[in-house]
Amino acid sequence: MCGRYVSTRSPQELAPLFGVTDWRADETLAPNWNVAPTDDVWAVLERTPRDTDRTAAPERELRPLRWGLVPSWAEDVRIGARLINARMETVHQKPAFRRAFARRRCLLPADGFYEWEQAEDPRTGRPRKQPYFIHPEDGQVMALAGLYEYWRDPAVGHDDDSAAWLMTCTIITTEATDEAGRVHPRMPLALTPGHYGAWLDPAHQDPDELRALLDRPAGGHLNARPVSTAVNNVHNNGPHLLDELAD
Repeated sequence: MCGRYVSTRSPQELAPLFGVTDWRADETLAPNWNVAPTDDVWAVLERTPRDTDRTAAPERELRPLRWGLVPSWAEDVRIGARLINARMETVHQKPAFRRAFARRRCLLPADGFYEWEQAEDPRTGRPRKQPYFIHPEDGQVMALAGLYEYWRDPAVGHDDDSAAWLMTCTIITTEATDEAGRVHPRMPLALTPGHYGAWLDPAHQDPDELRALLDRPAGGHLNARPVSTAVNNVHNNGPHLLDELAD
């Protein structure tokens, strides 16, 4: 799975990288070196604006979504904490994800992600989990493959009230390879720039064609370095979390 990641780029940096034509200056997120489930994260998606003709072309947006997908039929938003990942092998079939996979796909920009390897503590001989920061060798941003969904809060009376709607997202994962596979059996999937348009296009709905667009982050050219267990605590944040652990 992918349970933590790093996202530090600003909207000004992300917009040109993803061809974004619409982002709101009043929507801001602080750089985050320890993104955790239920955090708000940047997402790139394409939607037809609500106040325009439905035949209008979708606009590519950059907006904050809550990580942990809440299906439209869910009775409680707490289900989202369990739906932070969607397995590529079954994403087009699972009730929680299949509608979003067909029509509501997004990209989640990331500097890298964390995974934990089972290891032995050299001081005590006891098993422990060693965190690793896994990132592209060239330092470029990753476009993690994601889905997004709308959830209507039944406690809010009017559909046109922005407080009535929650937008959430999940990350698609697959079997891990290369440096990531050495640490953990699962890893997130990503897209190359040439596939952004086809993935984001809500009119593109062929499951096999969509799955064929997905690729390993950075084409498999990843670096994995051990980092401090400080990342285990969601309250810890800052660039020091990426420092390589001394031997």
